[in-house]
Amino acid sequence: MRRALAASAAVPLLFFAAACGSDDGANSGAESSASSSAAPADGAKVSVAGNVGAKPTVTFPAGSPATTSSYKVIHPGDGDAIKAGDRVVVNLTVYNWDGQGNAVQGSSYDTKAPEAIPVNEQLPKILQEGFTKVKQGGRLLAVLAGDAAPQQQQAAPAQPTKVFVFDVVGKQPPALKVADGKETGDSIKGVKVDNPGGEKAPTLTTKTDAKPPAKLEVKTVIKGTGEKVKANQSLTVHYTGKIWGTDKKFDSSWDRGQPAEFPLGQVIKGWQQGLAGVPVGSRVVMSIPPDLGYGDQEQQGIPAKSTLVFVVDVLGAY
Repeated sequence: MRRALAASAAVPLLFFAAACGSDDGANSGAESSASSSAAPADGAKVSVAGNVGAKPTVTFPAGSPATTSSYKVIHPGDGDAIKAGDRVVVNLTVYNWDGQGNAVQGSSYDTKAPEAIPVNEQLPKILQEGFTKVKQGGRLLAVLAGDAAPQQQQAAPAQPTKVFVFDVVGKQPPALKVADGKETGDSIKGVKVDNPGGEKAPTLTTKTDAKPPAKLEVKTVIKGTGEKVKANQSLTVHYTGKIWGTDKKFDSSWDRGQPAEFPLGQVIKGWQQGLAGVPVGSRVVMSIPPDLGYGDQEQQGIPAKSTLVFVVDVLGAY
C-alpha cells in the first residue's frame, strides 16, 4: 500500500525496529535476553512531565545512558486493562539516550497517527510485561538498552539506548475479513465491480472508452454498519488499484493475501478525502483524478496524469 499510495512518513515510528536495529530479529520472534525490570537505578532517573494525551517532556540524568532495559508506570490509567495478545493503540514519543543530545527521534503526536502494537512474543520482554501493567488512559515509560535486542543481534554494533513514552489510547478491535453489509448496486460510469461473495476479492474492471471524472468520485458498493472513518484514524483495508481506461492493475493487497494498515493522513489526497466518513464494513469504488493522486509525476509504473481507480474494503479504523 505505502509503496503505491503513501507519502513518506515524517518519522518512522515502528518502535521495535528502532529499538532493536533490524526488522529481521524483531520479526523472528526470538526472545531478548533482557529480564523484566521495573525501573532499576539508572532508568528510574529519567523523568517524564506533561499530561497524558499530549506530547511529553522527558528529562535525562547526567552521565552515560542506561545499559539495562526497564519500564516504569507513570500513570496507570483507569480504562480497560491490556493483556497479552491485545493490539494496543498508543501515542508514542521516542528519544535516543546517547548521553549527549538525547534527541527526540519522533512522536505520533506530531504525525497525528497513533500506532497499533501487538503485545506478543515479538516484543522485547520488558514491553510484554510493561504494557500489561497499564490500562487505557495510562502512560508507560520504557528504556530499551542493548540487552533488549534478540541474542543473535547483540554481537552487532551497539545501537543507542532508546527511551519511549507510551500513552495508551485503547485496544484495537479485531478487523473484519471482508466488507459486510448490504449491496447498493452503485458504481461509477465506465467502471464495473463484481462482488463474488464470501471472503473472495471483488473483480474491478476499468477498461472503458468513457472519459474519467474530472473530480473525485466515490460510490458505495456495499454499505457497512460500523463507525464512520475519521480523518485522523489509521485504517485496515483490502484494496485493488487500476488505471482508468487500461484495466492495468498496479497494486492489490488481496493479491498479497494480507490487508494493509496505514494512517489515513499519510496516503494520497484522493484516499484521504474519499474514505473519511465511510462506515467500517463498507466496500467503495473510487475514481481519483491526477491532482489528488500523483499529478504530473510517473509513480512506479503509473503514467503521469493518470486517473486511478480503487475498490476498497474498509475493515477497521482506530
